[in-house]
Amino acid sequence: MKRRLKLFVALVVLSIGWIIAAPILARHLIVEKPLASADTIIVLSGSSAYKERTLKAAELYKQGVSYRIFITNDGGRSGWSRAEKTNPPFVELEQRELIANGVLPDAISVLPGEVSGTDSEATAIAAEIDARPIKSLLIVTSAYHTRRALWTFEKILAGKNIVIGIEYAVPDELSPKPETWWLSVRGWQNVGGEYVKSSVYWAFY
Repeated sequence: MKRRLKLFVALVVLSIGWIIAAPILARHLIVEKPLASADTIIVLSGSSAYKERTLKAAELYKQGVSYRIFITNDGGRSGWSRAEKTNPPFVELEQRELIANGVLPDAISVLPGEVSGTDSEATAIAAEIDARPIKSLLIVTSAYHTRRALWTFEKILAGKNIVIGIEYAVPDELSPKPETWWLSVRGWQNVGGEYVKSSVYWAFY
């Protein structure tokens, strides 16, 4: 009886501890460094997260923060479209979303090549910085990706004499809130997966 009671108490304590710790772990991944104005915005690829990211970029564009938006192509495709009879590339869907939310088509540029991760996105924009006068860059991505994204861009763009900022899309069903992320599979993919990816980046880059 005593053993069962001790086990029960231990489970209760661990549960309470996790409920307190889980939101802290999630919030630790979220950073923000807004810029009043920037030469360009870059929207990082995120496949199914493209809507929340492009919506945030469009808001910043309409606020006058920047009138140039770069997007990247991760080679991903969405589900089957009956109307188009194909699986539309996410890079095309991003452009459509930006335009639908008030961004002029001429303001949108797709960075050359296909990216495979946050580091290759930073490398792609580095080439643009070398080719044109870009002195400030505002990154837009999902909330739980911000800490790793900012760290990666600052590392790869070190020495480029560029001011780097970052803003995140408001968490929605694709990016569960910090208080409840651990109650869904997607939350574990976003938060738990981000800790795994961050460990790899910090170990090898």
